[in-house]
Amino acid sequence: MTGKRSRLEIYLDVLEEINRGVSRPTNIMYRCNLSWRPLKEILRSLMEKGLIKEIKQDNHRCYILTERGRNVLFSLKKLMYIFYSPRKEEQHMSNLAPLIPMQYYRSV
Repeated sequence: MTGKRSRLEIYLDVLEEINRGVSRPTNIMYRCNLSWRPLKEILRSLMEKGLIKEIKQDNHRCYILTERGRNVLFSLKKLMYIFYSPRKEEQHMSNLAPLIPMQYYRSV
């Protein structure tokens, strides 16, 4: 069993789930293993920072990543792989492929 997640890891989990298409608050809450109050605070904070946007869809609140949110998610994932992986970063870059915009393939 691992220790508690850091706040940064929780934010990363929420961004990843929204990026995967999990857009409704209750679904995000369950997928990220959070309770309702912390999730509301995190979603509010991510919106204030311009990383996600709230939209109405069939009378439900949904969340989507902004371009800035995708860039931050990519950067955070890259840092997590660098600091938490015992193997070389290059071996993990294939896991980042769905997040990497085409212009980054040559520079990474």
